[in-house]
Amino acid sequence: MNRSPWLQIAVVPFIVACSSSAPEPSTGIDGKPDPVLTLGREVWLQNCASCHGDDGGGTSRGVKLNDGQVIEAFPNSADQTQLILNGTGRMPSFSGDLNESELEAVVRYIRELLA
Repeated sequence: MNRSPWLQIAVVPFIVACSSSAPEPSTGIDGKPDPVLTLGREVWLQNCASCHGDDGGGTSRGVKLNDGQVIEAFPNSADQTQLILNGTGRMPSFSGDLNESELEAVVRYIRELLA
C-alpha cells in the first residue's frame, strides 16, 4: 500500500507528542508496579509535568527537580509537601486540587523516580 508522505508528516509528531518520558514505576516481585508510585506518576503528568517537564528536567515555567535537585532543595519531604499545598512565587497552590493520597503519591514519585 502506498501511503502519502503527508500522512506520515502529520501522524509522527502526534505520536511523539503523546508519548511521555516520565519514568514509570518498576514492577515488584509480584510483577505489579507500586500502586502509590503509579498514582504519583498520573498526578505528576496531570498537574506538574507541564511546568517541570515530563522527566522533571525543568522548563521556562518550572524549576528542575530531577538529578537530585528536589532532595537538595527539600531534604525533608514534609517541606516539599507544604510547598505543593501552599505554593510560592510562580508555583501555584494545589491545596484544593489534590487529596491526601494524591499528594503523598506525587511527593514519593518525585523523590523516588525523578530525583
